[in-house]
Formats: sequence, structure tokens, C-alpha cells
Amino acid sequence: MPPFPSLFISHGAPTYAIDPGQAGRQLQALGQELTRPQAILIVSPHWTTSGIAVTTAAAPPTIHDFSGFPPALEELRYPAPGHPALARAAAKLLLAANVWPVIEDESRGLDHGAWVPLLHLFPDADVPVFQVSMPARLDAAAAWRLGSILAPLAGEEVLIIGSGSLTHNLHEFEAGHTPPRAYVNQFVEWVRDTVLRGKRHQLLEILARAPHAMRAHPTPEHFLPLLVAAGAAAPDAPVHVLRGGVVHGMLSMESYLFGDARSGGPQQPD
Repeated sequence: MPPFPSLFISHGAPTYAIDPGQAGRQLQALGQELTRPQAILIVSPHWTTSGIAVTTAAAPPTIHDFSGFPPALEELRYPAPGHPALARAAAKLLLAANVWPVIEDESRGLDHGAWVPLLHLFPDADVPVFQVSMPARLDAAAAWRLGSILAPLAGEEVLIIGSGSLTHNLHEFEAGHTPPRAYVNQFVEWVRDTVLRGKRHQLLEILARAPHAMRAHPTPEHFLPLLVAAGAAAPDAPVHVLRGGVVHGMLSMESYLFGDARSGGPQQPD
């Protein structure tokens, strides 16, 4: 069997937890199709450290790392177990690569970049989850390398997820349901075409070459998880597009699966 696929998820605003929309429905359908992983490894820009940290908690708490949103969000929990053994395997790979200092964090929980999309992908919270932090000084090449270092875990039936946003200019955030800005559509179409072509050098140059890249990402941290997921994928992995639409006028919810949903483990019965 081919190794497990990897996944880039646009995790949206925290309200995505209670207003799933088109993107949430896409993740719900994908979660029903995916071969069940032994664990999920997720990288989110909402946990940034000077080196790299890996959560090894057996029962990671739900972190509500936001404010100013509906109180109902504070009541939500995602009680997935951790997987300390596979988390330590990830830490071992990172230590062996000798790129960043690595620590294990036994108390850190799941930030909203992790648990909000997982509410839709695996709503029963029955798949173990652990996080790998994003190094503070990360560029496109290093994000790809981070994914490639973690890639052997796909052979252990770990689903590697980069959770970010395909566009992320919060200065242009609009409440409610507003039409997407034209530049968002142009940037997304350019990125989608580049991802589908699958050429590493083209992917690494997206923020330098794509139309409206600086407007779509005034800072790169929400884009880099896409390169982590792509770097973790097999070189010949097919790409499946999850078209999640655009919310708040500027926030693309498009996501990408690198590989086949039923790869990497025993086939699920139809």
C-alpha cells in the first residue's frame, strides 16, 4: 500500500467550528472516506516556538486561543487522546535531522488551528492527535523540509496535516457573508494550478510569484503549512482539491489532499 496521504487544511476563523459551511461539509465527507489513521500530526501557525516542540500529552486539552467571538465557542471541547509514542517518534526524527532544537511538551493542548477543522474531519474525536510547533524563523524551503523530515511517519499510518489558510489578510476581514474580493480568486486559482502541477520549485516560489501574494499573505505563517503538507507527501502523490469557497470576503477555505484517501492502511468496507 502507498503511505498515508498528507493534508493541507484552511482552518478559517474560530467561528468555523459552529458555522462549517461548504468547507466543513467537504471535510466531513473526506473524514468518512479516509482510511482511519493511527494518529494525526498537525502543524498550526497558532503555535510558534523558537525551535520545535512536540506535544506528548496523553489527553491534550482544548485551547481557546482567541477572544471577541461568540461565547458558544468557549464551551466547545475536542477531547481526542494524544499519542505519546508516535509524538516521541516525531521528536526523534526531528532530532536526527539536526535542523532545529527539539523539546517534548507534556502539557500543551490543541490550539484552534488544530481542533476547529478536526471537529469536522473526525467529529467523534476518536483519532489520537498531537501537534508539532511551527519554528518562528521559517521560510518556504524550511517548511518543505519540515514536512519531508516528518514524512516517514506516513508509513506508520500517521496523517500529517498542515493547518493554515490559503489566503489570510485579516485587515480586510468583513463580518457576515460577503462576496470574495477579486484578488482572492485570482490568487487561489494561481495556487491551485501550481499545486496540481506538483513541481517543488514552483510551490516554493508561490509567495514570490503568485498574483497579489503580498496582499493575500501580508505575513507568511498561514501559508507555510501548505508547504509542510506538500513536503510530507510522496513525490508522485495525486492532489485532490477541496473547494471550500471564500468567507468574510478574503478568507479562502480551499484545502488539498496529497495522496489517495484510502491509501496507507487496510481498506475500509464499502
